Formats: sequence, C-alpha cells, structure tokens
Amino acid sequence: MKIFRTTAGIRLQDKGRSAQVQGEWDDFVNDDDLAEKAARILAAEGKPEAGGQIPPATLLAPIGTQEVWASGVTYKRSREARMEESKAAGGGDFYDRVYAAERPELFFKAPHYRTVGPNDPVRIRKDSQWNVPEPELALFITSSGKIVGYTIGNDMSSRDIEGENPLYLPQAKSYDGATALGPCLYVPAAPLPQSTTISLSIERAGETVFAGATALDQLNRQLTELVAYLYRELHFPAGAILFTGTGVIPPDEFTLHAGDRISITIPPIGTLTNVVA
Repeated sequence: MKIFRTTAGIRLQDKGRSAQVQGEWDDFVNDDDLAEKAARILAAEGKPEAGGQIPPATLLAPIGTQEVWASGVTYKRSREARMEESKAAGGGDFYDRVYAAERPELFFKAPHYRTVGPNDPVRIRKDSQWNVPEPELALFITSSGKIVGYTIGNDMSSRDIEGENPLYLPQAKSYDGATALGPCLYVPAAPLPQSTTISLSIERAGETVFAGATALDQLNRQLTELVAYLYRELHFPAGAILFTGTGVIPPDEFTLHAGDRISITIPPIGTLTNVVA
C-alpha cells in the first residue's frame, strides 16, 4: 500500500486501485493500525486506476507536522567517510567509536517546514565547497513508537563543514532545502526485507556522474533499536520520521553542482528525484 500526500488530499494506491481520502495527514497516518485501516478504505472505496500515475506537480512531501530526525554512522561506508573527512581536525576516531558503541548517533535533521518533496529543489550551502546527497531509508513512526511505514530520504550534507569539526554537524546537516522526502509513505503488511536495496544516481548535463547502491543487510543497527533510543526521552504527538543512515557516499573528490539531478530508488517505495538549486 502506498499513501500519497497530494494537493488534492490523501490518496491510497495498491494493486491498480486507488481511493481518495479527505482529512488531515497527521490524523490519518499516526495510527498503529495504519496498514489495516488503509486496506479497509481501499477495499470499500477503491476504484481502478486511470493511467496509474499521479501528476508529479501534485505530489507533496509525505509529512505533516512531524519532526525529521536522523541516525549517523550506521553503515561501514559512512564510518569510513566520516573518519577520512575529519582526520585533519583530530576527530576521526570519534566515528569509529560511534559505529561500535551501544548508543547510536541520533540528531535533529529538520522541521516539516524545511522539508521538500518529490521534484522540489534541494540546496547546497553557500559557505560550503564539498556537498553530497545521502540516500536513506526513512521510517514513519507513530506517537506510540511503532514503525508503520517507510519513505525515501535525501540527507543533503556539507562534508567540509562537518569534517572541520564534528561539533559543526548541525550546520552541515540542517539548513533550508537540506531534507527531501518522498514520493510516498509505503505501508506494507510486514517489515521490509533485509535484501531491500537503496540506490543513488546523480546526473549532470544529462550524463550520470555517480551511481552506487547498498542494501539494508549492510546496516549496523536494528531499525527497532534506533527507534527505541529516539523515543527514550522524547515524545512525538503526531509521530516522527527517522532517517536510518547512508551506505552510499560519492568519492572524496566529488561535490554537487547546481543543476545536478539526484535520484534515490528504494523498491518497492519508488524513486525520489530532486534537482540542486
């Protein structure tokens, strides 16, 4: 089941059928039985898809008033990249210790009003010279702490700022246009399998300048473990969105340019595409 947030409201889509739902996004998705509720509505009100595709211009980010949080150094590739970029500042071993520690790294990424959706522009900081996208599986978690859905996240990052000093991470990670979500909230009857792939493609002037992929089985943490730590001392009245870390990072000599087209694909969620402003 895919749940889209559109300019016309909430749209359910599954197996060639769709249904339009009126109401507030937060009220609808913040439900521990979301999969069952959406399936009941589609069974009762669903109609055959006409064309199957939702016009891209009508798609909105699948977020209401939720906060977006993120997990760091959850993949080996991320650990290696962070150690390399920060070694000159003397902080390289921080990331090695975080990777192996019992407590995961969690940080605030964005409020809903700094989050963009499919086909919206993402940004690179004007005071940074080394910027990359980070493709991530994002969890939708209800206010009770249950994972009920998944979406795709683009964690835009300024590697030179974070590498200068790990304490600069908020400036490297949280700024206008640094968080993208979409294209939908995927609500399956069972958790995603460990074989699920996450792929990244970056095009410049019509040519692919970077492509890479990883899979959930490369994640060094359990998804439920990350959620449990996030919810230890925080409450989220409308639920929360949690990025789970990246295992795909372009080589050190790569940086984004204005006009680059970033596409992140996670079957069966879909593809999130954004262009750098």
